[in-house]
Amino acid sequence: MSANATYTHGHHANVLSAHQWRTVENSAAYLVPHLRPGSSVLDVGCGPGTITAGMAELVAPGRVVATDAAEVVLADARRNVEAKGAANVEFAVADVHDLDFPDGTFDVVHAHQVLQHIADPVRALAEMRRVAKPGGIVAAREADFGTMIWYPEPEAMAPWLDIYYRVARGNGGEPHAGRRLVSWARQAGFTDVTASASAWCYATPEEREWWSESWGGRMRDSSVADKAVAGGHATREELQRVYEGWKEWAAAEDGWYSVTHGEIICRA
Repeated sequence: MSANATYTHGHHANVLSAHQWRTVENSAAYLVPHLRPGSSVLDVGCGPGTITAGMAELVAPGRVVATDAAEVVLADARRNVEAKGAANVEFAVADVHDLDFPDGTFDVVHAHQVLQHIADPVRALAEMRRVAKPGGIVAAREADFGTMIWYPEPEAMAPWLDIYYRVARGNGGEPHAGRRLVSWARQAGFTDVTASASAWCYATPEEREWWSESWGGRMRDSSVADKAVAGGHATREELQRVYEGWKEWAAAEDGWYSVTHGEIICRA
């Protein structure tokens, strides 16, 4: 992500709770077989560093460089990585479109939920390819909002996805990123691309409560809400009703939610 870009979701507590939940196991399992001791890794858009810390453990004593567009985000990542005891991680503010690393630096270049938020994902993947060693790996995983399904379907909750589409695309992003990863990778010059998919699922009472506060909450309180109002996509009152719809879903004993992610492993 460009250092000058505006992250659609912002950094409200209900956004960060979702980011901090992510681990190698639940968000990068497709990449784990390629993370070997001694490998060098670039983690692009590392967020709070919870995935970074897991990768650092798997490749130790290999070097891991964690980057994000904002220093405030990296400060949180440093704390989380240090808490995990990972001593092989460096941090740097970086623009994924113009990475400040020499050609062929890393064995693995990884991005999780980054490409959906930027206007030029092809350029970003090409830059990730440039800094990967010949024969190295570029890996990306992106949610596909068009695959989000839930039950039951409270009427008040129904507008949230259309509102989010308008906000995200108005900010230069692509919510259907998951399905487009292979296409973007080929446009970026990759010829060896392995695609896969995996899903997050939330169904227990605890998961539903947390997920409804994360997504229902950001539709009411985060930068998503601010942009929705500023763009004329919804009023504050409408966003409050969306939030109440999310809470109605969370309270249902048979509540269930799933989102599919596209994944790619590309050989540089």
